Amino acid sequence: MALEDDPAERPGHPPAQGMREISDARTFRALSHPVRLALLETLAIEGPLTATEAGEKIGESPTTCSFHLRQLARYGFVEEAGGGKGRARPWRLATLAMQSANVHDDPETEIAATALAGLLRERQLERYRTWLGTKASYPREWRAAANEGDYLFWVTPEELTDLNRQLAEMLIQRASERLADPAARPAGALPVELLLLTYPVAPPPARN
Repeated sequence: MALEDDPAERPGHPPAQGMREISDARTFRALSHPVRLALLETLAIEGPLTATEAGEKIGESPTTCSFHLRQLARYGFVEEAGGGKGRARPWRLATLAMQSANVHDDPETEIAATALAGLLRERQLERYRTWLGTKASYPREWRAAANEGDYLFWVTPEELTDLNRQLAEMLIQRASERLADPAARPAGALPVELLLLTYPVAPPPARN
């Protein structure tokens, strides 16, 4: 849906670059809110938006979106894109992507990180369920291009770490340019979500 004020024409449109590393419980908890996650997801797809425009996208009031955008800015996840005042000022992502360690030595951080991961996966799976329920409305080429698959293989922890690293490097390299620059997206392109989950399906080996 086109906006009356095209985000691409706003001052300061180009987003910040780089990967944001998250490592503390306070930041994990700050992200663990459905409205804040919805705002980040929407800004990633739509580009800069005002609180009013974001509210229209995610079904929340401008007041609610304004509050949560300010909180996200406080933690460095969004920033003002320039132009406008009050709720009419546009916001943009301050970084293209986030990552965190798989293991945290601090129990409080581990709990907070696990809670955020669970919330994110539920949102992603809900989008997948939406796709299943609406894919008949997409052109045949999109239905044919979308894919599902699952694989079972035996690896050591070291091999799995290396596999995940190689896949992440390949995917980040392919995605980063078009995330950062809307002009790099070819005609007919849509945002596509790819979930990569690797986890053991048998209990850990007994310790001697």
